[in-house]
Order: sequence, then C-alpha cells, then structure tokens
Amino acid sequence: MSGNILIIDDEIKLLKLLGMILSQENFNVKEASTARSAMTMLEQYEFDVVLSDVRLPDAFGVELVKSIKNKYPQIEIILMTAFGNITDAVQAMKNGAYDYLVKGDDNEKIIPLVYKALDKVKDNKSKVVQQTVVKGFDQIIGKSPLILQAKKLAEKVALTDAAVLLTGETGTGKEVFASAIHEGSDRKKNSFVAINCSAFSKEILESELFGHKQGAFTGAVKDKKGLIEEANGGTLFLDEIGEMPIELQAKLLRVLETKEFIKMGETKVSKSDFRLIAATNRDLEDEIKQGNFREDLYFRLNVFEITLPALRERKEDLKALAKNFVDIFSNKLHLSSVQVDPEYYKVLERNDWKGNIRELRNAVERSLILMDNNILDAESLPHYSEKTVPESDSLSIRSLEKIHIQKVLQYTKGNKAEAARLLEIGIATLYRKLEEYGLK
Repeated sequence: MSGNILIIDDEIKLLKLLGMILSQENFNVKEASTARSAMTMLEQYEFDVVLSDVRLPDAFGVELVKSIKNKYPQIEIILMTAFGNITDAVQAMKNGAYDYLVKGDDNEKIIPLVYKALDKVKDNKSKVVQQTVVKGFDQIIGKSPLILQAKKLAEKVALTDAAVLLTGETGTGKEVFASAIHEGSDRKKNSFVAINCSAFSKEILESELFGHKQGAFTGAVKDKKGLIEEANGGTLFLDEIGEMPIELQAKLLRVLETKEFIKMGETKVSKSDFRLIAATNRDLEDEIKQGNFREDLYFRLNVFEITLPALRERKEDLKALAKNFVDIFSNKLHLSSVQVDPEYYKVLERNDWKGNIRELRNAVERSLILMDNNILDAESLPHYSEKTVPESDSLSIRSLEKIHIQKVLQYTKGNKAEAARLLEIGIATLYRKLEEYGLK
C-alpha cells in the first residue's frame, strides 16, 4: 500500500531519518520544519497521514491537530513527542489525532501505525463517497455566486409541487439538480425516475413513458409498466425534453393536465400523480418558432425555470469538483493514496470545458487510468496538456495519443465502446485511430 505522508518536525536530523525510513516503505514523503510550511504543503498536495512533533517553533502540535482536521477531515494525524504527557495525549485524541507516540520509546511502532492510519484514511474516503451519493443538495459542489444562486432557487422550489424546467448547456449537472430537488421534497420517499428523451426512437420512447400491453406491437411479448406509472407519488425527470417528438408532446401535455394516461395497446385509463422536472440544452422558445415544440407544453413546463451555469462561468469551483471526482474514481478503481501535483489543476483550469462538468468528470477518470506512480500531474492529462505543446512537435502529440488510447483500452479490457466514451470520441473515430496507430 502506498501513501502520501507529511512529516513535521523542527529537529532536522530526526526529520530526515523519519523521511528515509518511510520512503523505504515506498511512501511518498514530504517534510516540513514548521507548522506554517506544513499548512502551505497541505494546500498544495494531497496527503493521507501527517506525523507531527508536539513542540514546534510556531505552533503547539495538539492544537495543530484541530486546525488540520477542521480543514482536511479525511487526513489522519499521528503526534510525536520527546516527553510523555498524558494530558497532552488525551487532548490530542479529543482534537482528532489518530494516535500519540513518544519519541525513542515507540520508534518500532511508527511503520505499523502508519499502515493502520492509512487503512482508516481509506475508510474515511469511502464514507465520503457514499455520503455524496445520498445527500441531496449537499452533492451540488461549488461556492461560486452563479451556482449558489441556482441552488437557492432549487431549494425553494423543492418545497412545492411545481413543475421545474432546468436549462443550460449539456453537461452542467441537470440530473444532479433534479435528484436534489426530489430529495428536498415531500415526495422523496417515493421513486425518482429519469429518462433521456434523445436516447430513443418515438415508438420506444412512447413505450418507455406510457407502458404497453402484451401484443401492442411487434416484440411486445408481455405487459410493461411505463415510467409515468413508476413515478406515481414521486418525481419524473425528462432529460433533453426538447428532443421529444411533437406527437408525444401532446400526450405528455394531457397527462400533466389530467394526471391520466393510456398504455399502448390498451383502452383503459390509468392515473399517476407525479411531479415533473424537465431539462433541455435547447432554446425552447426558438424551437416553438420552428414548429418543433408545442407552446402550450412549454408554458406547462416552464412554471419555474432554473438556468445552470457553464463550468467556464464558475472556474472557481473547478478544483473542488475535480477533487470530488478524484475521490469517487479512486474508490471505484481501488486506488489509495493518490497524490495530485498542483500543475494538474492548472492544466484543468486552462481548458474551456465545452462539455462542462461531464467532460471534467471523464477527464479525471481518464487521468487516473493514465497516471504513473499514483501521481496525478500534467502528463496524466494528454488530451488537455497537449494544447500547450507547439504545433511543430506533432510527433510527440501522436505518440502521446497512441499511449493514451492503449492505456484506456487496457483499462476497459478491450471494450471499444467504453473506451470511446472515456476518450470522448465516436466509435468510428476510435476504429480509425486504431488502424492509424496499428493497434488491435
């Protein structure tokens, strides 16, 4: 197990000795001789475990524990002192320290204790990931004015039963907002049902929404409950509603007005009481002018509109979003102690993110697959860092792309469709590049 360790001690000989011992265990070690320099390092790098002396020239280690845990709750801290003091030990544990060692007497305990602390860190990260999935509005990450404004509107409308229209560019997190609104409503005990209207043909979308009776069409071998029925008592989220065929728009409007619908192949009327949240990246007013969207349905949907900002409009949130995705995908890929070089975030910040949060999420996942030695740096982001390479160095870019594709294919175990998704290219483009680079 590798890990990122920060040692804080003003006794330079001991600092170097501990650094050497921990480095021999294949830990990534950094050293600081003051609390101030340590806090600067904590801002720049991702650490798992901190070993700190109690008596520092500019801080009392027991109080430093509280400061670190308040800002970085996932980090585990082991305090070291040359003087055994029960009072200090008790206060250190209260402040969140993982353990307390006496220098000299407990030297042989340091390595096993660091390994145990790393196991605790892994549990901490796993719990954070699990909580992120179920926390409703807490899963909306960011402190920028635009995202806080959108979140405030969503929190208010969640308390009502009004229809909501989420607008904004693709990849801005509309489904996350829709799920949060559902979790913040009185309907949260019932189902949240989502469908992307652009993913199906008219016939399949109609069947998915309204359900069908056996024999309603070729292939309807048994009765099927539709999502409108599934959402009874809960919330129905229709993503990319601007792509819905106009014939189905009329049927949806009737359901919204009467709460009644008829399954395909059936004559009996069914009822469903659901809350509708719709999303689109299209300008629906323009679609109405072009005859692609019903005006009456638009007015029915647009009771409460929330526009989600593009990621380039809230760049101050990018680092927090990226850190969250690092945690999520590290857990998914069973990686521990991933270290992030500050240059990694700088490369991310230089990009325009036309695909917004979805593109960022894919970029972080892909970079974790491509990274070496558990370190995320600029080289882990060839798709973005290559933009800074001079055009004359095209050979290097081609070599980088070939390695990039090879690593992603290795990760997906040869699944080209999944590889194309992670690479954010079409499957036909992937096959062309495989042929171009002589890859199977």
